[in-house]
Amino acid sequence: MKSLLRAAAAAATTLVAASAAAQTEGGFSLDRFDPSERGSSWFTVESLDLRGNGRPAVGLVLDWGYRPLGLYDEDGELLVAIVEHQVFAHLGASYVLWDRVRFGVNLPLAAYLETSEGAVGNQSFDSTDSQTVGDARVGGDVRLFGAHGGLVTGAAGLQLYLPTGSRAAFTGDGKVRVHPRLMIAGRAGQLEYGAKLGFAYRAQSGELDGAAFGSEATWSAAAGVRLWEDRLLVGPELYGSTSVEDADALFGRRTSPVELIVGGHADVAKDWRAGVGVGPGLTRGLGTPTVRVLASVEWTPSVEEAKAPPPPPPPGPKDRDGDGVFDADDACPDVAGEANEDKAKHGCPPPGDQDGDGVKDDADACVDVPGERTEDAKTNGCPPPDTDRDTILDRDDACPSEPGVASEDKTKHGCPLPKDSDGDEIPDPEDACPTVPGPRNDDKTKHGCPAARVEKGQIRILEQVQFATASDRILPASDPVLQAVLKVLQDNPGITKLSIEGHTDNRGAAPYNRNLSQRRARSVMKWLTKHGIDPKRLTSAGFGPDRPLDTNDTDEGRQRNRRVEFHIREENGKPVEAAKE
Repeated sequence: MKSLLRAAAAAATTLVAASAAAQTEGGFSLDRFDPSERGSSWFTVESLDLRGNGRPAVGLVLDWGYRPLGLYDEDGELLVAIVEHQVFAHLGASYVLWDRVRFGVNLPLAAYLETSEGAVGNQSFDSTDSQTVGDARVGGDVRLFGAHGGLVTGAAGLQLYLPTGSRAAFTGDGKVRVHPRLMIAGRAGQLEYGAKLGFAYRAQSGELDGAAFGSEATWSAAAGVRLWEDRLLVGPELYGSTSVEDADALFGRRTSPVELIVGGHADVAKDWRAGVGVGPGLTRGLGTPTVRVLASVEWTPSVEEAKAPPPPPPPGPKDRDGDGVFDADDACPDVAGEANEDKAKHGCPPPGDQDGDGVKDDADACVDVPGERTEDAKTNGCPPPDTDRDTILDRDDACPSEPGVASEDKTKHGCPLPKDSDGDEIPDPEDACPTVPGPRNDDKTKHGCPAARVEKGQIRILEQVQFATASDRILPASDPVLQAVLKVLQDNPGITKLSIEGHTDNRGAAPYNRNLSQRRARSVMKWLTKHGIDPKRLTSAGFGPDRPLDTNDTDEGRQRNRRVEFHIREENGKPVEAAKE
C-alpha cells in the first residue's frame, strides 16, 4: 500500500508540474546550521568571550546535512528528497575590541550538493550537484553586563546575511536577511551554559509543500561540563526557529525546524581548538536534516591579562599659587593674592603684604617668605620651623631631627621607615624572611616569605600541595605554590636534578599509601613538565607513611606528614648531599 501511495504521489507531482507548465524557480537558504562567531566554545551558541583589545580568531566548520528537504506522505514515509545531501565548509573570522565589542564574518562554501529534479505545487526544481557559496554573514556584538567566566554575561548583536548564495541550489535567499539577537552565557564551577534569542527578518518568503517560510523567531540553548583541566567542554546544543509568516501554523512541526547536537570542543594545542558533534533533526521543518554531523578547527589566541593604564585626564587650568585666580589671568602667579578689577593687580597680594601671607610688611619678620601669624615679633609672618626639611613641621614631627615620612600614627609621623633589607615593603622587624622578598601573610611565621625558596638542599614551600581525597588529582588551590616552585626552577637552571617525593600519614594500608604517594609525586612532576620544565631535570618517588615528620596520633601531626617535598639531588651536574631534617 505504501509503495502505491509513493508511486501515486510521484505521478501526481509530475502531472501538476506538466499541466501548469511550471517555470523552474529558485529556492531559499535551506541550511539551518548557523555557526557561532569564531572564538565560541559552542557550535551554535555564543560563549561571549569578548576579552581583549585587538584580539582576532579564525576558523573552519564542516557541516553535513542528510536529507534536509524532503516530501513525505501522510504516514511520514519519504516520497522524494528534494535535497539529499548538503555539505558546507563555513569559513569565519572575528575581531574583539575594548574587552566589549566583537565583529564577525562567515562565508558558507557549499562543497557538495545533491538535489533532485521535481515539483511541488507551482514550484519546480532542477537537480544539481555543483559547488557554490551560501549567503555571506557579517555582524557585530556588544557585551552589556557581566564578564567571561562569571555566573551571567549578557550581550546583544546584529547580523546581516548578504545575497551571495544560489537560490537554485538552496544556498541563498536572493535577498538580504537581518537578524538582531540577545545572548547570555555563564559558568558555575565546572558547569557552563549559553542561550540565544533572536528574530530573523527574511525578505524572501513563500510556501513549499504547504509549509510557510520567511521571517522567523530563532532560539538556541546549550549546557555542558568542563573536563580535562578545563580544556574540554562537552554537552548538548538545542536550536530551532518558527516561521511567523502563517499565524495558524506557529510552532507547527512543518514550520518549526528543531535540531539537537551532542558534541564537544577541546583545546588541542596552545591557541588551537577543535570540535566534533552529531545529532538528529527533531521535526520535519524546512531545512531540518535527518541527521547532521559537524567538525571544527579554529585559532583563538589566549587573552593577555595585563591592561595598559588609562590615559591621564586632560590638564585643566593652572593656579600655581592656589589663590583661586588662574595663572592665565594672575598678574602674580607665584604669590597668593586676591581678585582685583585692575588686571595689573588681579591675583596679587594687597598693598603692604609683599609675600601675601596676610601679615603686613611692617610687622612681618620674614617679609619675602610667606609664613603665619604668631605672638612673637621675631617669628611673626615667618614659616614654622622644619629642622629636618622633610616637609613635616617640627610641631607635628615625632622625629624633627631626621627626615621621615608622613604617618597616621602620631608617634611615627615624620620618622624614617624601618629598614627593609629585601625590598618587599615589609619592614625587617615584621618580616619572617628579612633577606628574601615575599608577599604579606596573616601568619606571622610566613609574613614576608616567598611561597617557595631554596634552602638546605631543598626547595622549601610554605603551603602544602593539595590533592583530592584518596586521589592524585591536584586541586586548583595548589596553583600558587606550584607556580612558586616553577619560578625557582626557572630562575635556577643550575638545579639539574630535583627529586619530587610524596609522603602520607599512617592511616590505611601501607602498600596503598606508598602507591598513592608515588602517583601524587608523579602528578606534580607532570604539572612542572607541562609548564616548561625539562623532564630530564626531574624524578619522582613515593614513600607512603615510612618517613613521618611528626606524630600520627594527632590531626595536626598527620596533616604535616601528608606532604610533597622537593629535594635537590644535583647542581650543575654534580651530586648534592641530602639535607638533614
